[in-house]
Amino acid sequence: HRWVCDLFVYEASSDVRSCSGRLLNWSQFPAGSPDKSGEGYIGVRTTMVHIGGENTNTMLSLNSGRFVRVGLISGGSRPQRRRAAIATVRCAADGGGVGEGNGRAFAMESFMKDIRGDGKTVLDLDPKAAVGGGVEDVYGEDRATEEQLVTPWTVSVASGYTLLRNPHHNKGLAFTEKERDAHYLRGLLPPVSISQELQEKKLMHNLRQYQVPLQRYMALMDLQERNEKLFYKLLIDNVEELLPVVYTPTGKILEVLKNWPQKSIQVIVVTDGERILGLGDLGCQGMGIPVGKLSLYSALGGIRPSACLPITIDVGTNNEQLLKDDFYIGLRQRRATGQEYSELLHEFMCAVKQNYGEKVLIQFEDFANHNAFELLAKYGTTHLVFNDDIQGTASVVLAGVVAALKLVGGILAEHTFLFLGAGEAGTGIAELIALEMSKQTKAPVEECRKKIWLVDSRGLIVSSRKESLQHFKKPWAHEHEHVGNLLDAVKAIKPTFLIGSSGVGKTFTKEVVEAMASFNEKPVILALSNPTSQSECTAEEAYTWTNGRVIFASGSPFDPVEHSGKVHVPGQANNAYIFPGFGLGVVMSGAIRVHDDMLLAASEALARQVTQENFDNGLIYPPFKGIRKISAEIAANVAAKAYELGLATNLPRPANLVKYAESCMYSPAYRSYR
Repeated sequence: HRWVCDLFVYEASSDVRSCSGRLLNWSQFPAGSPDKSGEGYIGVRTTMVHIGGENTNTMLSLNSGRFVRVGLISGGSRPQRRRAAIATVRCAADGGGVGEGNGRAFAMESFMKDIRGDGKTVLDLDPKAAVGGGVEDVYGEDRATEEQLVTPWTVSVASGYTLLRNPHHNKGLAFTEKERDAHYLRGLLPPVSISQELQEKKLMHNLRQYQVPLQRYMALMDLQERNEKLFYKLLIDNVEELLPVVYTPTGKILEVLKNWPQKSIQVIVVTDGERILGLGDLGCQGMGIPVGKLSLYSALGGIRPSACLPITIDVGTNNEQLLKDDFYIGLRQRRATGQEYSELLHEFMCAVKQNYGEKVLIQFEDFANHNAFELLAKYGTTHLVFNDDIQGTASVVLAGVVAALKLVGGILAEHTFLFLGAGEAGTGIAELIALEMSKQTKAPVEECRKKIWLVDSRGLIVSSRKESLQHFKKPWAHEHEHVGNLLDAVKAIKPTFLIGSSGVGKTFTKEVVEAMASFNEKPVILALSNPTSQSECTAEEAYTWTNGRVIFASGSPFDPVEHSGKVHVPGQANNAYIFPGFGLGVVMSGAIRVHDDMLLAASEALARQVTQENFDNGLIYPPFKGIRKISAEIAANVAAKAYELGLATNLPRPANLVKYAESCMYSPAYRSYR
């Protein structure tokens, strides 16, 4: 026979019993009829085969359960050893070895989960095989239903202490009696066996004991490192409570990427740590943001955790406090800028495409304004890139605006918009509103921009300031006299929508809000800045100063407000509504570029999820408790637009994109181990 394990091929005589070695515990192996199903699974048990030869001495684990019929591979009688490809399994036996004329396959410890035989071939598994379509992994676990048994593979079958230390397979006290026996867990766990639901209940009870959000965050990150599935189940089932906890915290790049153990990456979130929301320049310590974002991609959008890669590009920091901090772990130098910075980012983008292919989604996160716009413009036509601060925020706000029209009446072109803040978020939202307005009216986007006004730190952006404006502000410089502050701008422009994205708290003063209410029956006020301390105004202030007439949403969560005997529930314009479903839509369609129409499709899908009951409560966003369903709807609409634009590569197009999106979503439910 020919035996190929991870490193070497062994050839022996046609009868296993006459190998130049000896079999241990052969009686434990069944000699009866072959498996009838035509396929089998590798499962390593305690039975061992000892094969010895002139220069060989190895122990091979054999499956004591199921075998698969495969074709005979002839071999010489003299033991030989030659090198074979790592992580490839080939094994075959003829009828003379075991059983009466029936071929059997014996499998050594390997990365491979299953072997399929057709009587003619022996399957090779390419360890670098790409993952196509939805959330399907090379081990086949995500293709199995929750009722099917799976094998907890690592490099070998995980068991005992190693199984408990592996976050992908560990179930803690939820291991069943049978699993504890099969995987040598007796004595390593307390004797009680509990359900995943009880584990979740206990952990939520413990988390609620912490008074400081940072303590809850650290406890959740510790859980993620111990028990991945329980972490995501907690996040999925308690998203409204835990979302704020998780969400608010050169020359060598290709080599570095190749060192990452997972090869089938579908989503990358990358930051340089320069503009961490509410915290500023954190240098390499901004890594918590990509990690948190990707946790939401998995929990809310169903992207496999193993297909997500958080990256921080350390180019130094201009934060003096960090540069002087003995405990700072990043480069102790001023930030790279200019050509040096551009060349490093270009090397990174090229390395990602070379290592992971063209269909990996790269999300730029918390880059400074000047770099964020430049990177999006430079790589938008050559890579699959997305900036959540610009495009994600714009998409979620547009969804709220579209939904609000059902309460205030009219179409987009009949309303006037005034923004406080002209950075990434403000200009991104304004541009997407103009694009949607142009789509609805068939008017040029340049004409639609005239319905949208922006105020920055120097006042209203007008034509007389054009020479001194940054390039991304210039499209919003309209003909008007100079206006120096927000209150005067509100009185002059008389907007129906007031949108704050300045990052400066308490800027929607009582005078500003009362001015909005003076010429609008239902003023729409969106205070989008995060965190809560930086919100332009609170929900209570907005409802009180407008006598309960305002349609209000914020970037940070606020409690319900009672005013004049009515309870108002403020909505939250959180990017987490959009980017997880958007990412899933891109991945499942195999899109190769992000188009503005795909962002509009995401906004329209989200706006459709707002029910009449939500509107009756003054909400312009749906409750977060149904976020997985919302993400599936968004993913389906985004994928449909990708197919329509000819940007999708996963063909043929699924007949029902919503059901396909749901089938692609990662499930954190425990699987039963054989």
